[in-house]
Amino acid sequence: MDRFLSLPVIEQLSPSLSLRRNAELDILVIDHPKAQAAVSLQGAQLLLWQPTGQQPVIWLSEKAAFVSGKALRGGIPICWPWFGRVAQPAHGFARNLPWQLQQHQESDETLSLSLNLTDSAETDAYWPHAFSLTLEISVGEQLTLSLNSSSNEEVRLTGALHTYFAVGDIGKTSVEALGSEYTDSLNKGQKVEDAPVLTLEEGEAIDRIYTAAEEASFIHDEANQRVIVVEHQGNNCVVAWNPGKEGARGMADMADDGYQTMLCVETVLAGTPTIINAQHSHQLLARIRIA
Repeated sequence: MDRFLSLPVIEQLSPSLSLRRNAELDILVIDHPKAQAAVSLQGAQLLLWQPTGQQPVIWLSEKAAFVSGKALRGGIPICWPWFGRVAQPAHGFARNLPWQLQQHQESDETLSLSLNLTDSAETDAYWPHAFSLTLEISVGEQLTLSLNSSSNEEVRLTGALHTYFAVGDIGKTSVEALGSEYTDSLNKGQKVEDAPVLTLEEGEAIDRIYTAAEEASFIHDEANQRVIVVEHQGNNCVVAWNPGKEGARGMADMADDGYQTMLCVETVLAGTPTIINAQHSHQLLARIRIA
């Protein structure tokens, strides 16, 4: 968190909220009695969240490049209006474009932000539809992100809150309540039935789409002696991803050993697109806390 608190303040927006800049990107820095956090206005991407007295819960690569138009490695990227490589850019355009801070509110318990992205000539080049995309973030002893999609026309979309969790040691980490059925994206989409608890071998890469996951996932971070609880709403699957030893070596924006201290457990709407129109919007929500 020091990397953001040490940045010069451009504007103090409230007692606990300031606007700062890291290289090419504007960053909202939250230093609240209950928690510290940082949010990039590019992509409305939460970069860090650390409840007071706790280790960081959200992982951000030490080699993340704060470059305009380039996705940041770590945090909670917003994949929208598609998930995966079904079109270009991969995981959609929302994470690479600047969002607007609409409002902020502070209390003794939380600091809340509302950020918005709407259709423009730039988005039309990727996806020629009218839309309004709003992210509500509540930062405190727990973290809530609610992504709300609306449009006056009928559109089909998928998406994700692609959360990178910080763990002490991936070899001492397990995840419960993902279900026993998953699609193995590293093995040509093979359908697999396995034990309902996810564990990783040293250096192992995984990319799994769990299609029968429960409404909450439990990340047992043994090295940090904690359990991270992730509640999911508006999703139809949960994705678990770690690049493994060889995958990390091939990433310019991740340290060679970066895979050892992170695990993505993603709140995902994939496969059959959801349909929104003037009468029906869609909410994708993740709520995160330390048990």
